[in-house]
Amino acid sequence: MLDFSKNFVCATKQICNEFHHINAPAFRRSFALSAKPDKAEILICGLGFYDLFVNGEKVTKGYLAPYISNPDDIVYYDNYNLAEKLCEGENVIGVVLGNGFNNPMTDHWEFKDAKFASSPRMALNFRAECGEDITEFDATDFLCTESPITFDNYRYGVFYDARLENDGWCEVGFDDSSWRPVICAEQPRGYAKLCEAEPIRVTDELAPIKVCKGELAPYKRWKSSDEGYFDGLKNIAPERSGGYIYDFGKNTAGIFRFKIKNAKAGQVISFQCCENVNEEGKADYSNIFFFPDGYVQRDVYVCRGDKEEEVFVPMFVYHGFRYVYVHGINEDQATEDALTYLVMNSDLKKRASFKCSNEIANKLWAAAVNSDLSNFYYFPTDCPHREKNGWTGDAASSCEHMIMSYEAENSYREWLCSIRAAQNEEGALPGIVPTAGWGFSWGNGPAWDRVLFELPYMCYIYRGDTEIIKENRHAMMRYLEYISNRRNHRGLVAIGLGDWAPVGAKSEGHYTTTLEFTDSVMVYDICTKAEKMFLAIGNTLDASFARQLGKEMRDAIRFSFIDFETMTAVCKSQSAQAMAIYYNIFENSEKPEALRRLVDLIHMSDDNVEGGYLCLRVIFHVLTAAGESELAYKMIMKDEFPSYAYYINQGMTSLPEMFRKNVSDCKSQNHHFFGDTNHYFLRHVVGINVNPIGDDPNNIVVKPNFISDLTFAEGSYEAPGGRIEVRWERKGENVRIDVKCDEGIKCEVKLPHGYMLGSEDFWRTYKKCGSCSLLALPRKNHFV
Repeated sequence: MLDFSKNFVCATKQICNEFHHINAPAFRRSFALSAKPDKAEILICGLGFYDLFVNGEKVTKGYLAPYISNPDDIVYYDNYNLAEKLCEGENVIGVVLGNGFNNPMTDHWEFKDAKFASSPRMALNFRAECGEDITEFDATDFLCTESPITFDNYRYGVFYDARLENDGWCEVGFDDSSWRPVICAEQPRGYAKLCEAEPIRVTDELAPIKVCKGELAPYKRWKSSDEGYFDGLKNIAPERSGGYIYDFGKNTAGIFRFKIKNAKAGQVISFQCCENVNEEGKADYSNIFFFPDGYVQRDVYVCRGDKEEEVFVPMFVYHGFRYVYVHGINEDQATEDALTYLVMNSDLKKRASFKCSNEIANKLWAAAVNSDLSNFYYFPTDCPHREKNGWTGDAASSCEHMIMSYEAENSYREWLCSIRAAQNEEGALPGIVPTAGWGFSWGNGPAWDRVLFELPYMCYIYRGDTEIIKENRHAMMRYLEYISNRRNHRGLVAIGLGDWAPVGAKSEGHYTTTLEFTDSVMVYDICTKAEKMFLAIGNTLDASFARQLGKEMRDAIRFSFIDFETMTAVCKSQSAQAMAIYYNIFENSEKPEALRRLVDLIHMSDDNVEGGYLCLRVIFHVLTAAGESELAYKMIMKDEFPSYAYYINQGMTSLPEMFRKNVSDCKSQNHHFFGDTNHYFLRHVVGINVNPIGDDPNNIVVKPNFISDLTFAEGSYEAPGGRIEVRWERKGENVRIDVKCDEGIKCEVKLPHGYMLGSEDFWRTYKKCGSCSLLALPRKNHFV
């Protein structure tokens, strides 16, 4: 591979923002080759995003290349083999740059004060070998000009004026005499790295299910602490009437492709992306509320007017939406095929599947999958329409069901590089990664910081990966030393965010369980996982430190928060009781009574869940382990609020950020941290229990629960050693189980409590064919 070039260039030093729009720059380099090259490669970095063209063809690996990172920490490059794209004679390489995270703009999360913010810049090295003839150059040899992109920000949107297009600008024979030399730019402070995360690609295309005339609902920005920041902003708020609403039937993430015929030169068309349509039928984006109007998931296209058909696909941006309000087209142009939803996400290969006899459960599975993927843009984000931030706590809670469902470990490994780089000198972590410095004084704490441990741990448990432990060992030890010094006089920790977004709460920061308890339990869990990981790589000294800190934390928790007469945790809340059981704050001998108390608490709430995201991550697993699988399923699937099925019955196609009875009160309707229900379906309904002892990711115990509401359930999972498929189906009072797995899987089948193996010979020896069928009978049916 070529060396990382340190010669960064730009087209202008002026920085684009909401007050002063600057066109995205275009770069061009023409060169001649004596023959078709034997080898040719380019190593390119575009800050923030780039699109790469070779002889008129776009060859970029995916959208939003190369990555989303803080360039003060890491500077990402991509490598391309261009030998097949080049020819004898003249060739042209073209590049267009977008602002990306290099210029985050917004006043929220302190991004407007980012020290690294600059105009878009790039660096590259090119080398072609034609026999003994070598051609080499870098970014300083390019020419530049302004592109038709007059404004871009990956949270706000893109403004594109097609009248400014230079036809053939990246093709052979183009006259670039009016283009100017590039300007040398400041070298970013981060270290250079090749991006190894999966690229972002279009994974689906959706046609609208409905197109109708419509209007935009009023929008009001939430006032930030910097009240005067937008005082000088030019008013570009969208027109609120006379447009058309395109409904795509699914709230997901990506961009769109717009086609228009018979456009007039200068015709201005705007696209307002929304999650909601309000009760009056108006497209509504008021739940986003962070950004100034006109810059809220809004793209603008100005037609050139001299083509039979014009096509616009926004670049350097993505949105979360179900609806698009299109203004500036007439009735003849507002056709169904004028707008197509291009669904995008990191190109993660699917690893698991699920299906059962309850269609609402199937839709819930699909909604969680949708939320997982539409919030995975190189790393897990918190919502695709509003923040697009890598909230660490969200990812910590979702990573187990994510690693079961998708090949996410490469992307996790890449993101962990940014997480380690964001760790400060004390060892603390910010609540969002990447960050410009925000997230240390608010937005973090052990429930969020555990991402540094949770991601490597799940990659180890489910994939057997010890290298990822070694890569993060030093950072994990730095954090353990840091958090050990944050204990109070009782030996407990209370420094961050707690059980976020409890069911029915009026605010996300309202907790039903004391922060001192949840933070301390999270520290104990961090210690137990760290000890196991350190032992897995033979690091007994660090394991000993983690073990001792964990013991001290657990002792302090038990002393301060457990009522041993009733076996009840602090606050008598579902969150505290479920967490104390799941994370082994209770001894095994104490758990039966503690479980009874948890069930009592649930029954007192009419079998409704009451906790927040820490509670919902564990409570269904705790109940199932206690033999209360029917209760766990009921809490998830009951029709009335609060439940997951309630939202599916309300027509949601993704998971909410919080449980509110009125769907419109959910600030984000597309979040992934409540998606552990997919883990529950696979593990406790289908029965695929991966690596239950923690020593072999190819060891799978099939232990289904025959939920009375279901007539069948089936699922599959790709372990490192191969694939396993499980299906159970009722046959009267009996249940037939079919298991099929590849040779690399070690499989054991355990029947749920109350069932016994039938006397009929349904077995086919697993050792011979890797599959078996058996009949499970209720124990009341006695066979001699």
